[in-house]
Amino acid sequence: MKTRSFINTAARAGLPVVAALLMSGCVRSDKPVVEEVLGSVDVKEQTCMARAMYFESNRSSEDGMLAVGTVVMNRVESASFPDDVCSVVAQNRQFAPGVMTREMTGGRELAMATAAKVLRGERHEGVRTARFFHTAGHSFSYPNMHYVAIAGGNSFYEKIGRDLRSHARLATQADVKAGRESFDFATLRQPAETAIEPTSAIALDSTKARGQSNPFMSLFGSGSQD
Repeated sequence: MKTRSFINTAARAGLPVVAALLMSGCVRSDKPVVEEVLGSVDVKEQTCMARAMYFESNRSSEDGMLAVGTVVMNRVESASFPDDVCSVVAQNRQFAPGVMTREMTGGRELAMATAAKVLRGERHEGVRTARFFHTAGHSFSYPNMHYVAIAGGNSFYEKIGRDLRSHARLATQADVKAGRESFDFATLRQPAETAIEPTSAIALDSTKARGQSNPFMSLFGSGSQD
């Protein structure tokens, strides 16, 4: 009863439940107990997710990391990609070179914390169902790129099939930057995916982040865009 009363009092005062428990001395402050209270996550998946966020968003902000993490989860949930986080992040030429092996230094803590939030269900609202992004500001001539968000130095977009393009104008990066509404093609109940995704699907350029001499190399993966 004392514990419950203390927690209720703390909650009314705006204190997190975990903090209340720790202050009451009713639980130890070790990591496993805290994770159990908050909802544990798989450490391996958390690290893989954090790596994608860390090396693709330039550690710019939680918002930028959350956007990248949302893309990762959208891919996990897609039949066109592997069905677990680490396999998605490790796919050849999909994320920054060395994403699975390079050392994370400054900003690692934020990446790990944001990764845990994504694995517990948090998503970037603006990214919606997008599974692709490239460095913000660059443009490409493909007719199927529908932009939905700009965050963390990246522009996030969906690839819209030819049969759906007549329903609404595809949004440009300029539209998103200006705050214009980007049509939600998911409302048209897009049919199941049948197209083969290009090998280099996420970062079309980002020369600096990926160390490529030619920012358009990733355009020539395993086929052209529709």
